[in-house]
Amino acid sequence: MRKNTGIILWVLIFSFGVLWILADTQVFDAMQAGPRSLGSVNGDPISMEEYNSRISGYIDRYSQQTGNSITPEMRAYYEDQAWNELVTSKLLQQKMSELGITVTDQEVVEMITGENPDPFIRQQFQREDGTIDRVALQAAIESPENSQVWVMIEQQLRQKRRQEKMNNFVQSSMVVSSHEVEQQYLRDNTTADISYLRFPYAEIPDSTIEVTESDLREYYNNNQDRYEQNESYRFKYVSFDKTPTSEDTARTFRDLRNIRDDFAQAENDSLFLFQQQSTTEYSAEFVDKTEIREEFRPVLDLENGEVSEPIQTGGKVNLLKKIDETPEQVKFVVLSYDIRADPINTVDARAQDADDFSYFAEQNGFEAEAENSNLPVQEAFATKDNPFIAGIGQSRQILNYLETSTEGDISTPLELSGQFVVLKVDEIIPEGVRPFEEVRDQIHNVVLNEKRKEQVAQQVQNMIDSNSTLEALASASGKEVMTQEGLRKSSVVIQGAGREPEVIGAVFGLDEGETSNVLKGNSAVFVVRVESKREADLQDLTTSTRQQIRQQLQQQKSKSYMQVWMEQLRADADIEDNRAQLLRQG
Repeated sequence: MRKNTGIILWVLIFSFGVLWILADTQVFDAMQAGPRSLGSVNGDPISMEEYNSRISGYIDRYSQQTGNSITPEMRAYYEDQAWNELVTSKLLQQKMSELGITVTDQEVVEMITGENPDPFIRQQFQREDGTIDRVALQAAIESPENSQVWVMIEQQLRQKRRQEKMNNFVQSSMVVSSHEVEQQYLRDNTTADISYLRFPYAEIPDSTIEVTESDLREYYNNNQDRYEQNESYRFKYVSFDKTPTSEDTARTFRDLRNIRDDFAQAENDSLFLFQQQSTTEYSAEFVDKTEIREEFRPVLDLENGEVSEPIQTGGKVNLLKKIDETPEQVKFVVLSYDIRADPINTVDARAQDADDFSYFAEQNGFEAEAENSNLPVQEAFATKDNPFIAGIGQSRQILNYLETSTEGDISTPLELSGQFVVLKVDEIIPEGVRPFEEVRDQIHNVVLNEKRKEQVAQQVQNMIDSNSTLEALASASGKEVMTQEGLRKSSVVIQGAGREPEVIGAVFGLDEGETSNVLKGNSAVFVVRVESKREADLQDLTTSTRQQIRQQLQQQKSKSYMQVWMEQLRADADIEDNRAQLLRQG
C-alpha cells in the first residue's frame, strides 16, 4: 500500500480535477434535470415550445367556438392530439427527406407570383372579376414592414407544396385499374328482386343449448388471438360530485327574478338577451298554441309585455315574455340561464374534499380513509390506448395517469365533467393473452351463439328436406315470405333484415328462379329465392361514370394505404416520449 501511495494520490488528484471540470460544465445539473426535450422521433426532438404552441391553438379555438374555458378533460384530450400530430409530422418530414422530396425557391415564387398563384395568395389579392391585383401584390412583397410576414408565408407555402408532392407520390402507387373500375360498376348496377324467409337465431332459448367446459376450453385454445390485449389496469376510486346543487338551482332562480322587471320594460328584447348572456338565442316568431311545450304553456295566461315567473326545464331556468297573440297563435321570447355549479361553494368545496381525501388516503390507506369519510369505493378496469372506462365514460386524464403509475399509487384529484375522482391502482396487467377465467363469460356467449346458429340451421335444413318450395316452407314454419326489389350486388343491407353482406353475396351466386339452401347470416338463417336478376352491361359505362368510379376507388385505396403506412412508420420508428417525466410528475 505504501509503495502505491504516490499512484493513488495522483489518481485522486486526477479524479477531483475531472469532477471540477464536470461541475463547471453543469453536467450534474443536466443529469438531475432529466430529459431536455419533450420527446423525439428517430432522434429528431419534439420541443416543449412546439407542443405548447399547438395546445394553445386548440384551446383558443375551443374557447372561441364554445365561449367556455377549457375543461381538464378536454385539455388532456388536446395534449394527446398535439403529441400524436407532432409525431406524425416528424415521421412525414423524415420520410420526405429520405425520398428526396424538396421544393425549390422557384416553385415558391410561382406559388406567389405565377400565373396560377396559391389559393391563399389569390384570396388576399383577387379583384371582383377574379383576376389578381398584381400591383397590390408586388407592393406588399416590396414593403419592408412585411418582410417577416413573407418569410412565414413562404415557409408555409413551401411546406404545403412539399406535402402535396408527398401525397402525389403516395397516390401514384395506388393505381386503380380499368378492371377494378368495371367490376365496381357491375356491382353497383347489377340488381335482383328476391323473396326470402328469415329464421332469427334469437328464437332459440338458451335453456335448449348445452355448453360444456370442454367446449369453452377448446374455443379459447383455438382463438387466443381474439383475447390479446394491451397493458390494462384494475383500480379503485372514490368520487366527489360537482354537479349543481339545490342551492345552485335556487341561486339561478333568484338571478332571473332579479331581472324579471327589467326584461318586461326592455324595448329591444334581442339586445337585452345579448346583454344578459341568455343561453337561449333571441327568437320572436308566432307559434301555434297547440305546439307549445307543456312547461311553457303559462305564457298563454300572460298579458302582452308581461314576463312569467322563472320556469325550470331540465338544466335551464327560463323567463317567458309574451309579445303578441292571435286566437290560434302566440309570439313570445325566452331568456334562459343554465343551472351551473357555483365555482366556490360547490366546485371548489368538492375539490378541497377530494384533495383532503387524497392526502389522508396516503397516510391512512385508501380503503380506510374511504370508510372514515363514509365514501363508497368503486372498482373499474381500463386498457391502454382506450380512453373509455366502463362506469366512468371517456377520460383521457385517468388513462394518462394509469399509464404512468405503479401498483399501489394513489392519485391526486382528477377533475372530470361532473365529478372529481381519486384513484388507487390495484393491479397493472401486462399486455398479452387474457387468462381463460377472465374471459370465460365472453367465450360462453360466443360458443352459445355459435351452437344456436347451428341448431337453427339444422332445423331449417330439416324443414327444407320436407318442403320443396319457399311457400311450403313458410307454411310449415309459420313464417311470412318477405320481398325486396332492386337489391344491388354492392349492398350490405337487406330491407327488413339488417346488415347481411354474406347472404347478399350468396344471392348473386344463384340463377334467376333458383332457391337457396340454408344461408347463415349475422342475425338469422335465410332461405332466398331469386325472382329476377338484371346484369349490368359494360356497354352502358360512360366515360364520366368511369372517371367518377376511378376517383372513388382511388380515395378509398389512398385512405386505407395511408392509415396502414402511417401505422407502419410508427411501428418502425424510435419514438421517445418524455411527457410522463416532464409534465405528469405531479
